[in-house]
Amino acid sequence: MVQPGTTIGQDGGVPIWKPHSLSTPHEGQLDLKIGERVRASVDLRGVPAGTEGVVLLANGFNWLRHRILFDNGVEIGDLDHRHLEPIGRAAKRLAKRR
Repeated sequence: MVQPGTTIGQDGGVPIWKPHSLSTPHEGQLDLKIGERVRASVDLRGVPAGTEGVVLLANGFNWLRHRILFDNGVEIGDLDHRHLEPIGRAAKRLAKRR
C-alpha cells in the first residue's frame, strides 16, 4: 500500500492524500471500497435489477457515489445506496459497522 505523502508517476508524480477527517458517510450511504461486489437493487439503463457487479471507483465527500462494472459488461457511474446493495464481503463488513 502506498503511504500518504508519497508520490507515484513518471514526472514527479501525484501525491496520495489521506481521506479528510470529515469525509464519513451519511446515514444510509454505502461506504464501498474498490473491488467489492454489489448488486443492482433497481433497473438501470442496460442493467436489470439483481445483476451483480464490482466497484471500479468509489468517490465523493458529501455524496458517496460509485462506478460499477456489471457482470453483463455494462459500466455505470454515479450510483449510490438508492441503486446498489452490497453482497459478499462488502455486506458482511458493512453489517459489522451498524
